Amino acid sequence: MSLADQVSIDVDVHAHLAPFNGHDAPLFRGIASDGEALVVDGHRLGILDLYRPERLVAWMDERRIARALISIPPPLYRQQLDEADSDAWACKVNDGLLAIADASKGRLEALFHLPMEYPALACRLLRDLAPSPFTGVALSAGGNPKIDYADPLHDDLWAELESRSAFVFLHPGACCDGRLAPFYLENLLGNPYETGVTACQLVMAGVPGRYRKIRFCLAHAGGVFPAIVGRLEHGFDTDRPGLPIAVERPLAAARRLSADCITHHPGALRLATEIFGDENILFGSDWPFPMGLRDVS
Repeated sequence: MSLADQVSIDVDVHAHLAPFNGHDAPLFRGIASDGEALVVDGHRLGILDLYRPERLVAWMDERRIARALISIPPPLYRQQLDEADSDAWACKVNDGLLAIADASKGRLEALFHLPMEYPALACRLLRDLAPSPFTGVALSAGGNPKIDYADPLHDDLWAELESRSAFVFLHPGACCDGRLAPFYLENLLGNPYETGVTACQLVMAGVPGRYRKIRFCLAHAGGVFPAIVGRLEHGFDTDRPGLPIAVERPLAAARRLSADCITHHPGALRLATEIFGDENILFGSDWPFPMGLRDVS
């Protein structure tokens, strides 16, 4: 019996792999190797399963998952790079992801990295990917004050993604709030906060309603967005200053978004399901990070 006959989950939309390892680290400023793991801008990326696609596929086999969409982990976003280095780095990581996907015989599909700090560059890189097998892209939710998803400068990118009916995975990058450094709050609170900001920017700019062929998917069940979208709606109800009254209302726009299922609490998952709709909650594991889902029933 083939895996296709046994499959219980069609796709994991949230899995991370590093496209290089400690033995084949690229010659690039800020990237080093200790012989086992990458050292990225001085920080060791030490979860070794990031470098082992075969471990991800074996884990998928054990849990009857047919495919996974792979994206680079946030430390590899390198959002501090200037435009020229961002261009070169994105090409390196995307070539690496594509090589992993090609070797997987259809089990792994690449979500390409686009540096959203530079809107024109992101759009050009997407157009350059035209000859490649293309599933979608993974974009940083926040992580740099230059990123504003409501900015019309992104309209060319949205139009290009719309023309491809692309899957767009939005995953938090670095946390921009220094107050969250203690207690691991940069991850525990910062990640869902940054995702919530990105979702609000998209909704307030009317992006989901204008580009309906794009499937936007928010990491970590949408972060804080499901908890505050009712407040956004009430802001429209009460005509709060500065709101773009002509755009699609927040609760309606939320039904155009998808989110993965990673909440770590059944009540939070019920809320996300109510806000986005059951058909828009997708399986995600966050492989291989400890804050993900390793046990799948």
